[in-house]
Amino acid sequence: MLVIQWLLGAGIIAALVLTAWFSIRYRREADPRRRGLNNARMNISMGTMLVLMALVQMLVFSGSTVRLIIGAVFLVLGLFNLFAGLRNHSFYNASR
Repeated sequence: MLVIQWLLGAGIIAALVLTAWFSIRYRREADPRRRGLNNARMNISMGTMLVLMALVQMLVFSGSTVRLIIGAVFLVLGLFNLFAGLRNHSFYNASR
């Protein structure tokens, strides 16, 4: 169980760093296509982070009802961000 905690924690930190990196690149970019790609990558990173946080809530801690509800909310938001990011990434990547 300790290995799962460390792997999920490292994944959350990596996704957090990528989210911040793509957010900064998104805000500084002038080209609309590259701006959209950075925004899509930021959404993918944020979705991954939220899914990993949901897994932490559901797997690592004891299963109380509040933790499961929070984990389910994080999972739904994370999957929505992941789906939107992948859809937008394919849109902006195809419009070369």
